Amino acid sequence: MIMPHIIENIINNGMFIPFMDIKDEHIINILKENSRLSTQKISKKTGLPITTVYNRIKKLEKDGIIKKYSVVLDKKKLGKNITAYVLIYFNRAVIGEKLTYEQLAAKFMHLPFIESMGYITGRYDIILKVSLNSIEELDNLVLDALRKIPGVGRTETMISMKGYEND
Repeated sequence: MIMPHIIENIINNGMFIPFMDIKDEHIINILKENSRLSTQKISKKTGLPITTVYNRIKKLEKDGIIKKYSVVLDKKKLGKNITAYVLIYFNRAVIGEKLTYEQLAAKFMHLPFIESMGYITGRYDIILKVSLNSIEELDNLVLDALRKIPGVGRTETMISMKGYEND
């Protein structure tokens, strides 16, 4: 019998899912806290040899589990005191069915202030997370930018009173 920890890949819906063990998870959790740590420091925190840590990180990158390393910005120090969520009803009939989701996402993601976008279920089709300096910027974004994109129907905006994020 093959033990689960020996299997390199698990097949799920025709896709290979890379196998991760507790050591990989430990390395990932350390990197999530501080992705600038050296392999040597991660080695000390995990108790694994430096070479093992290095090889595991490279494998996680190669397998696409670690996609990139990034920074977390302090929005308030950048003057972005308002976080809002904009729900958008999108009428594809206005622009035709030929527009792909990626092309549609590009229309929104190039706009200033937009942090993320998702396709959703329910009355609306799209949700945008935006960070701005003022209500005036939010007004300009919704009324002057978003509503001028062909296919954007009604919108609903919700301003976050207080937010919490995983670092």
